[in-house]
Amino acid sequence: MRYDLVIFDNDGVLVDSEPISNRLLAAYLTELGHPTSYEDSLRDYMGAAMHRVHDLVEERTGRRLPADFDDVFHARVFAAFERELKPVDGAVGVLEKLAGGGVPYCVASSGSHERIRVGHRVTGLDRWFDDGRIFSSEDVGRGKPAPDLFLYAAERMGVAPERCVVVEDSPLGVEAAVAAGMDVYGFTAMTPVARLSGATQVFAGMGELAGLLAADAASDKLEGNSSLA
Repeated sequence: MRYDLVIFDNDGVLVDSEPISNRLLAAYLTELGHPTSYEDSLRDYMGAAMHRVHDLVEERTGRRLPADFDDVFHARVFAAFERELKPVDGAVGVLEKLAGGGVPYCVASSGSHERIRVGHRVTGLDRWFDDGRIFSSEDVGRGKPAPDLFLYAAERMGVAPERCVVVEDSPLGVEAAVAAGMDVYGFTAMTPVARLSGATQVFAGMGELAGLLAADAASDKLEGNSSLA
């Protein structure tokens, strides 16, 4: 491996939750008098921690969201997860290859610990992630696009930032990874390539990821990178 740690975003990368959560977020904001389309939600909030929703709504309207906004929203999302959520196509295969090859990996998500665990339980991905591999924006002071979460995950996993690669599907996540000094592979299943322009490289199907990582490692070896195992 070219990298000593693979850091996965969760929503949209491991679990196919972005269509569900952004549909519900747009509907709830509209219900509260803040007209928001599904496309608006993807553009403004995909990959972000909940504080970004509060901050942008207050900045744009001068009104604060209700104190119970997060609780109500998450209750709706979790109920929908139980009915609809599936793993991203190809995610299980990638995890199998990383685990089988002894490659360290973890998840670093803008979502809460509860959201991550509910999603993993429903999709069966919990078998791949013990508590030591799960990091949330709840663990740090600032969520993406700040680099704090990725730096925290790398520190806890004992790997230098420059030896990490992040797998992300949102512009905010790509920005955070770059700010952390990490390479980042942009997953374009739901995001136009142009919006992930800061990524080290992009790919369209999760089934491609293991091959891309192996190809990069082989390329480095041919170039005589002595740091490779």
